[in-house]
Amino acid sequence: MCGKTILRLIAIAGVGGLAACSSTTTNTTADSGSVSTPAGPPSITSKPLGQVAGTPVSCYTLTSGHGMRVRILTYGGIVQSIEVPERTGQVDDVVLGFPTLDGYLNNTGSAKTYFGAIIGRYGNRIAKGAFSLDGTEYHVPINNNGNSLHGGTAGFDTKVWQASPQNGSDSVGLKLQYVSPAGEMGYPGALTTTVTYTVDQKNELRINYQATTDAPTVINLTNHSYFNLAGEDTLDVYNQKVTINADDYTPTDPTQIPTGQLAPVKGTPFDFTSPTAIGAHITANDPQLLLAQGYDHNWVINRGNNTGLVQAAKAEDPQTGRTMTVSTTEPGVQFYTSNFIAGAFTGSSGHIYRQGAAFTMETQHYPDSPNHPNFPSTTLNPGQTYDSTTVFAFGTE
Repeated sequence: MCGKTILRLIAIAGVGGLAACSSTTTNTTADSGSVSTPAGPPSITSKPLGQVAGTPVSCYTLTSGHGMRVRILTYGGIVQSIEVPERTGQVDDVVLGFPTLDGYLNNTGSAKTYFGAIIGRYGNRIAKGAFSLDGTEYHVPINNNGNSLHGGTAGFDTKVWQASPQNGSDSVGLKLQYVSPAGEMGYPGALTTTVTYTVDQKNELRINYQATTDAPTVINLTNHSYFNLAGEDTLDVYNQKVTINADDYTPTDPTQIPTGQLAPVKGTPFDFTSPTAIGAHITANDPQLLLAQGYDHNWVINRGNNTGLVQAAKAEDPQTGRTMTVSTTEPGVQFYTSNFIAGAFTGSSGHIYRQGAAFTMETQHYPDSPNHPNFPSTTLNPGQTYDSTTVFAFGTE
């Protein structure tokens, strides 16, 4: 990795778009692999990318002033890249993504990855695409093994969001808004959603989700970034260590719908209560791992009576010393190990992504909650505000 230089070409695109953001060169010293990252104030800039169905799309670049740079597309609210330093100062992109807007537009069908996108209206799965609310049954599109996944066939990840930059004393932010009309993807109620990404001088990426509705509905928003703390062009994450603050998880049926049980992790391959290499038990002969071809499950975060931010997880890469701490107001986190990536995608640096190339930490309410009264409710009523926050804090050890 020493002396590595990544160059992304710039193009202002027409319909569909070519380049996904501005050019990036990782400034390294060939002799030492280090980089000089002078401190400065946070900043935010934007570039046009082209259009999607006649609507302009932009890319915003948020910098912390302390070595962190985050690129966000108004299409899907996609986090295209997160560049942070490792222990020697070298800066690398630590999330999977595509080098062009067309890469995201063409990422469809059963192989869809949702790289970096805002997921809604309902993140994760709803069994058989059906749920009841106030005595009325609703049906949403089935797009995954007989179930509805991540909001259906055209969820929030496919929308162009209205953007407005935010400036603070020690941070910069990007506020995105989308109004989902009543009945979109079968969901009741017109839903107004605001997602604000904030980057601060502590190298934290904060995501705040807020939403209101004009009729009872269900909602479960998250971000689908895929992390590889050694760099997005590194083969896999199996040696990276993860800690998940959860004594229980929600096992699933063969279609990955929760059974309704909260099962203890102790004594199973799902025990990440202390730092554990992702690959330590991923090949264990465990029925749940075999169903998902790895980890793709919801962990029940140990919250106690705390309704604010609590630490949900921490990841660390022994090679680079990078760490990422995940704090959230949500009750669960979906830990997924890229089990269904089969070498079909060319990433931001031209690297081919394969199974195990990254992991997700999708903070959320539990999958299929509308069909499980014992799970925390995902119902949103008129007069209420859905308000959820997750913080990804990057550092080194």
